[in-house]
Amino acid sequence: MALFLLLVLIIIEIGFAVYGFSLKAPEQNSKKIWNMKRFVVNGVEMMVYLIMLFLPEIDFSFRFKGLAIMLVVRILIAGVFFLINRKNTKEKKKIMMVLSAVFGIFFIGTSIIPAFIFTGYSGRELTGPYKVAQCTAILTDESRMETFENDGSFREVPMHFYYPENINELPKDSLPLVIFSHGAFGYYQSNASTYMELASNGYVVVSLDHPYHSFFTKDTSGKMITVNPEFFQNALTIGNSETEEVSESDVYEITSKWMELREADMNFVIDELEKAGGFKYGGSAGETQKNLPSNWYFDSKYKDTILSVLDGINYDKIGLMGHSLGGATAVTVGRREDVSAVIDLDGSMLGEETGVKDGMAELNEEPYETPILSVISEIHHEDEVWAKETGYLYSNNYVLEHASDGYETYFKNTGHMNFTDLPLFSPVLAANLGTGSVDAGECIDQVNAIVLQFFDCYLKDAGKFAVQSSY
Repeated sequence: MALFLLLVLIIIEIGFAVYGFSLKAPEQNSKKIWNMKRFVVNGVEMMVYLIMLFLPEIDFSFRFKGLAIMLVVRILIAGVFFLINRKNTKEKKKIMMVLSAVFGIFFIGTSIIPAFIFTGYSGRELTGPYKVAQCTAILTDESRMETFENDGSFREVPMHFYYPENINELPKDSLPLVIFSHGAFGYYQSNASTYMELASNGYVVVSLDHPYHSFFTKDTSGKMITVNPEFFQNALTIGNSETEEVSESDVYEITSKWMELREADMNFVIDELEKAGGFKYGGSAGETQKNLPSNWYFDSKYKDTILSVLDGINYDKIGLMGHSLGGATAVTVGRREDVSAVIDLDGSMLGEETGVKDGMAELNEEPYETPILSVISEIHHEDEVWAKETGYLYSNNYVLEHASDGYETYFKNTGHMNFTDLPLFSPVLAANLGTGSVDAGECIDQVNAIVLQFFDCYLKDAGKFAVQSSY
């Protein structure tokens, strides 16, 4: 339908130009008359858009907001020009008519681009009995300076909560906590369908933003923080499996700094949640303080909600998960004694690398005691098989082989981004970052079902976990 709307608007622009050319009498194409007609035509284009709002896939979301704003601005500009030229009887030049149509088509085309890049994706059907609510807070880590800035500011970590809407009615200290870390230049909503599915089934999910590693986020002042260009470029270079530009030692030097930052973010969040929830420092789970610590930043209207959420968490049942670099973060932080389960979605476990010797990574040799599930793409699976056959020491293989309770499965015909919601939200962007031929909706639904089953087993004691070797 977006294409249909675009074609209709283009036809109107071309038709108006052709109509102007067809008029022979100079007085019929005076600037006064032409600007009046341009005002009317722009109004007609706006009416076409408003009428098409009743059709499927056309709406006033961000996909079409730019178009709507542009149409309104053009009406206003046309009205101003009409008023300025209301007594001007000079003939409108043909070339100016052509340029008006060309620029009109250009502005319409560029403003509707988001409608072709993004879909009207609004989430997946949930299986749990609870409606899901959301709120946000930002934690300031006063023990760490923000290394991406030179203003002496402390590191800030945004947290986005997903939880049962009626959490006030649920028993205190009853809901397992799952903390999620996004991938390189990702976004906290990268796996929103996963958070929603878990929350609908009685979990509190906290999705983190890692500022300057996330595509964009906001700090406590409301400033937009975008991905750091150097990090972005390095992530693209290292993520290209065919590149030979970076040595193993160079890769380790770069990625170890990434992991240090992200692990510190996640460890900090776990500690602060436990502290605010009364679980640490002399309290017990379900005994939240009436006032949140001063390093918590949030909209005051969410204070009671956040306190209720913290009260509802069972801090004896904490799960970690993440996608890509976020999965690697979850794995290493998952060695904490207070973490009960870990899920890695198609991430190389970089945090388990401790150095490089003779061109090969050295790995953490301590057995992995936390129950862990690795869900990977077919390409990633092939890389793991190759590593085993050639004797290459690969962190994922090593961790799972030395895990006391480790599981792995891979999805056929998948790419890296099939383990996020991006293929459903923007197939164009996802394809450029890596997707397979698998049905994106069916894939993420199956992934979410496995995630829920795994956490139910280890965070809710719901029986023994089992998973197929592939799907």
